[in-house]
Amino acid sequence: MANASSRHLVSLLFVLLCHAAAFGASTSVNPFTAKAALIRYWNRKVPNNYHHPSFLVSKLSPLSALDSSTFSSLAASGHLSDHLSAFCSAARLLCSSSSYTLSLSSSTPSSFSGYENSNFSNYGTVVGGGADSFANYSSGLNDPVDTFRRYSRDSIAHNDSFASYAGDGNVVTANFTSYGGAATGGAGSFATYDSSSNVPDLRFTNYEAAGNGRERSFSSYSGEANSGEQSFTGYGKNGNGVTSTFTSYANESNVIGSGFANYGEGGNGATDVFASYGENGNVPENTFRSYGSGGNAGSDRFSSYRDQSNVGDDSFASYAKNANGGAADFDNYGKSFNQGSDTFKGYGEGSNPNHEITFKTYFGDNATFKSYAKSGVDFKEYHNSSAAAAPLRSPAANRWAVEPGKFFREKDLATGTAMPMPDIRDRFPPRSFLPRSISGLIPFSAAAVRGVFAIPADTAMGRTVAATVAECERPPSRGETKRCATSAEDVIDFAVTVLGGDVVARSTESTEGSKGPILIGEVKGINGGKVTKSVSCHQSLFPYLVYYCHSVPKVRVYEAEILDVHTKKKINHGVAICHLDTSDWSANHGAFVALGGKPGEIEVCHWIFQGDMTWAVAD
Repeated sequence: MANASSRHLVSLLFVLLCHAAAFGASTSVNPFTAKAALIRYWNRKVPNNYHHPSFLVSKLSPLSALDSSTFSSLAASGHLSDHLSAFCSAARLLCSSSSYTLSLSSSTPSSFSGYENSNFSNYGTVVGGGADSFANYSSGLNDPVDTFRRYSRDSIAHNDSFASYAGDGNVVTANFTSYGGAATGGAGSFATYDSSSNVPDLRFTNYEAAGNGRERSFSSYSGEANSGEQSFTGYGKNGNGVTSTFTSYANESNVIGSGFANYGEGGNGATDVFASYGENGNVPENTFRSYGSGGNAGSDRFSSYRDQSNVGDDSFASYAKNANGGAADFDNYGKSFNQGSDTFKGYGEGSNPNHEITFKTYFGDNATFKSYAKSGVDFKEYHNSSAAAAPLRSPAANRWAVEPGKFFREKDLATGTAMPMPDIRDRFPPRSFLPRSISGLIPFSAAAVRGVFAIPADTAMGRTVAATVAECERPPSRGETKRCATSAEDVIDFAVTVLGGDVVARSTESTEGSKGPILIGEVKGINGGKVTKSVSCHQSLFPYLVYYCHSVPKVRVYEAEILDVHTKKKINHGVAICHLDTSDWSANHGAFVALGGKPGEIEVCHWIFQGDMTWAVAD
C-alpha cells in the first residue's frame, strides 16, 4: 500500500514538473499557483497557442495552491468569513477595513491629521470651547467606513472642522448620528467633503438637532462624486437661530441621490442657504421631505439649483408647511441642460400669510405643483417650452453632453485621422478573480456575499453588491446572450460557448492618449475586417472580480495604433468595436446624441476601455 502511494506521489510530481517545463522561459508564472492552474485550463479550452494578454493575466488569482485548497475547504464548510482578513489579503480582494476600526471617546479638543476608518462615540460630549480638526481624513481609501455617533453633544462654543474628508475614496460609507445635538454656539465646517469619490453612501441623522445659535457650513460637498446616495434626516430639527450653508453641493456629480427629510423642522429663526446646488449633475435625484415644516421666521434660499443638469428628478413634499413668517426664495431653479421632472406637493400649505415664497427664473416643462399655498407664492419669469426661455449652454459646454470621442463612425477609424479620445481609465478599485473552486462555493446572492465578506447591508458596499446581483439576474434583452462570470474560468467558458475554441481576448493596451487628441496610425481589421460576432465583458463592482459578459452580433473588431498628434510617435495600441446593427438601440442612446442618426440608420464604434475586454476569433 505504501509503495502504491509512493508511486502515485512520484507520478503527480512528474506531471507537475512537465507542466512547469511546458511554461519554460516564456512565462515567469509559478506552476504551483492558482494562476498557473487557470492558464493550463485556458490552454485546454483554447488550444491555439495564442499569447495570453497581460491585462487579463494580471487579474488572475495570486493564491498559492495551498492557499487555494485551504480557502476552498473553508468556503465549503461555511467558515470562510472567520478568516476574512487573511483571505482578503492573500486573494487580493476588495474588503472593508472597518473591522480594524477604533472606538474613540474624549472630552478634550484634538487635531486629527491623516486619520481613517474610525468610530467616534461619545466624543466631545459637554466639551467647552476649543476645536477639533480632521485633515486628510480617510483619503483615497477603498471601502472606508467612518462613524461619528453622539459627537459634540451638549457642547458649548465648540468648533468642528472636516477638511478634505474621504476624498478620492471608493465605495465610501460615512455615518454621522446625533452629531452636535443640543450644542450651543460654535460652528461645524465641512470643506471638500467626499470629493471625487466613487459610489459614496453618506448619512446625517439627527444632525445638530436642538442646536442653539450654531453655524454649519458645507463647502464643495460631494463634488464630482459618482453614483452615490446622501441622506440628511432630522437635520437641524428644532434648532434655534441656526445657520446652514450648502455651497457647491453635489456639483459635477454623476447619478447622485440626495434625501433631505425633516430638515429644519420646527426651527426658530433658522437661515438655510443652498448655493450652486446640483449644478451640472447627471441624472440627480433630490428629495426634500417635510422641509422647514412648522418653522418660525426662517429663511430658505436656493440659488442656482440644478443649473445645467441632465434629466433627473426633484421632489419637494410638505415643504414649508405650516410655516410662520420668514421666506423661501428659489433663484435660477431647474435651468437644466436636459429636462428632468420636479414635483412640489403640499408646498407652503397652511403657512402664515406673512410667509413669502418666491421663484425667480424658474425653468421646466415637467413641473407639478399640488396643494401649494393659494397666496404668498410668487413666480417671476417661469419658463417652459411655450415660453421664451433664456438660452442654455451649448451641448459641447455641458459636462454631461456625450464625451467627445466616446462614439465615432467606422470611417473615422482610418490612418491619419485626428480625433479626441475619451477617458478610458478604469475607475474601479484593483481586485483579482477568485478561482472557481472558491467562487463556486459562495452563493451568488446579495445576502450570501454580504455574509461571507461581513458587509453591512446599509453601507455603500452593501448596496453595491445588491445592485450587481440584481443586474446579473436581469433577464437578457431581445437577442442578447449574457452571463455574469464570477471566475476567469467562467469568462473563458462563456467566450468558447458563443464563439468556439479559436478565440482571443483583446483590450486597449494602456490609457495613454486618454482625454486628449490622438492620431490614428495603422489599422487592422480582425478576421480580415469581416463582419463577425464578439463577446464583450465589463467589470462589475464586487469584493472579487465579476464580469458582465454578453454576446454582440454583427460587429467588426479593429486594432489600431494610437499616435501622439504632435510627434506622430506610437503611444498606445487600441482595440475598437463597431456595432453594425443598431436597430434595437434606444433613440436616446448617447451615440445618436453625439453622431446624429437614428437606430438602424448608422453603425456606431467605440474603444474598449481599460479593465474591459472583447473576445473574437483569432486572426
